[in-house]
Amino acid sequence: MRNIKNIIFDLGGVIINLDINKSIQEFNKISTIPFQDIYTQANQTQLFNDFDKGLISPINFFENLKQLIRFNGDDYLLYEAWNAMLLDFPEHRFDTLIEAKQNYKTFLLSNTNETHIEIFEKDLRRTHGIQNFEDYFDKLYYSCRIGMRKPDKEIFEFVLKENNLKPEETVFVDDSIQHVKGAGEAGLNAYLLEKNMEVKTLLNKLNLL
Repeated sequence: MRNIKNIIFDLGGVIINLDINKSIQEFNKISTIPFQDIYTQANQTQLFNDFDKGLISPINFFENLKQLIRFNGDDYLLYEAWNAMLLDFPEHRFDTLIEAKQNYKTFLLSNTNETHIEIFEKDLRRTHGIQNFEDYFDKLYYSCRIGMRKPDKEIFEFVLKENNLKPEETVFVDDSIQHVKGAGEAGLNAYLLEKNMEVKTLLNKLNLL
């Protein structure tokens, strides 16, 4: 691809391995309603949107979640089920991020929440000796810290404007089709990372690496 100067990466399913079904399965063991009725990769109820946007605290989120699924057990079971979707960081993906940053301005744009940030940053430190992602990107954008979330057009426009990026010079990579569509509506060159495809493979196909 010609004239590309910037790459915006999603986190879950692109950098960190993610399996949302694991959380759904764990919640279905303790929930009185089918958890997939209120939370999937493609859709979720307002409670999860609010948590993603940082509009409610982790304490309020889990209290509301208990009521939503009518759960009366130990809180740690809710916490464990919610975090079950977070898997590992394959080492070679850090090499891909380093290579990308040497050639482009790079950004991380993730729909996430403070509970998940705490868990994956702890894993980064423990498993890889990495404090956080700041050395791997020009800037990090976590939905819960900027009050916006994908696939809303405003979050893409916010990142573009804050960094003086031109959408036609910017590639966006995500594993959720609705987020890719949202980025496309904002004028970015948006690409879906297919299941089981490595992000480096996609960037190679696009002649970016």
